[in-house]
Amino acid sequence: MSNGAVDPRKDNQSPMAGASGNSQANGAVPTNSSSNLRLRLNPNTDHNPERYDGLELEFSPLLYSSLERYLPPTMLGATRNTKAYYMRQLLLRYAPDGERTRIKKNKEYKDKIMSNYQPMHRELYHMNPAAFFVPSFTKAIAENTEEAYRSIISEPSPGVLTFEMLQPRFCEMLLDEVEHFERWVRETKFRIMRPNTMNAYGAVLDDFGLETMLDKLMEDFIRPMSKIFFPEVGGATIDSHHGFVVEYGTDRDADLGFHVDDSEVTLNVCLGEQFSGGELFFRGVRCDKHVNVESKPEEIFDYAHVPGRAVIHRGRHRHGARSTTSGHRVNMLVWCRSSVFREMRKYEKHSPSWCAECQREKKERQRRSIAAINLELQKKAGGAAS
Repeated sequence: MSNGAVDPRKDNQSPMAGASGNSQANGAVPTNSSSNLRLRLNPNTDHNPERYDGLELEFSPLLYSSLERYLPPTMLGATRNTKAYYMRQLLLRYAPDGERTRIKKNKEYKDKIMSNYQPMHRELYHMNPAAFFVPSFTKAIAENTEEAYRSIISEPSPGVLTFEMLQPRFCEMLLDEVEHFERWVRETKFRIMRPNTMNAYGAVLDDFGLETMLDKLMEDFIRPMSKIFFPEVGGATIDSHHGFVVEYGTDRDADLGFHVDDSEVTLNVCLGEQFSGGELFFRGVRCDKHVNVESKPEEIFDYAHVPGRAVIHRGRHRHGARSTTSGHRVNMLVWCRSSVFREMRKYEKHSPSWCAECQREKKERQRRSIAAINLELQKKAGGAAS
């Protein structure tokens, strides 16, 4: 591949995405023994899970809400605290000791920032759709149908969806807030963690107070869309996120190598400012086995960023960013993850339907099988005739 091997892009904080490594048998009776803790293999789709905001939790409240549908029937009627305790024991059971330590240290890191950093635009920290989003986007979300979404979406390449999303004022305020945070970092000499292993510049939005707002963005705005357009990669069950901004240009990152994201679904929105270059290049969706397989001509697509306009795609959709040749470009990204999907992938016996190369191989096997059967039939027919 001309762009080299794909880099599996990871965030630097190693959140416990996919912590629910626990799909075992149905309907275990809860006991105090951690060895007896179980989830149902299949979710109770008729059950309406509770919200877990406001509780002191090591893991995302959305993760608890997502897992609740997998609780044994005897647990579904329990109090919220009882269910939270049960799920916490499960998560801790399947979280490696090193992961638990990272989670604890990350919480301490965030708490230290939050106890010292004073936000510039406090209105950013609470979801306000009318102030954040363009009317066409909020209207489509309210209708919540494929037809409504298709009316605002352009799909210039399969699996790459673009649409107008953010109002200019929101982009300006978020740019101000990021600059304000980075100024605080410089003045206090506070050592921050960068968004991921490939970006040397940028900031993790979750770290300085925007986590709750981004949770709402994922739950109420990204998940309804990904449920319709990306169901095969867990779009309906995304329950945790990693939100951050990246910066490109003079004295910043210049470009971004060919990679896949550590997400099921990625939202990428350009905030501004004035810049040239920096196009996203896409090269097809691949599983781990085929991540470095050559792209087909129909998979090659370049996208030019426009401030306020969003791109949403599968995390396994291989992509990169060309060099920002002048100016300064800032993008907000939200990596959305599904703990349920990640657990189910461990038990997959068949090639994933979302990997284009797996599907090509499957069709080729079918073609060869049919050709072999036809050849055998021809031989038998020839023998009978003679």
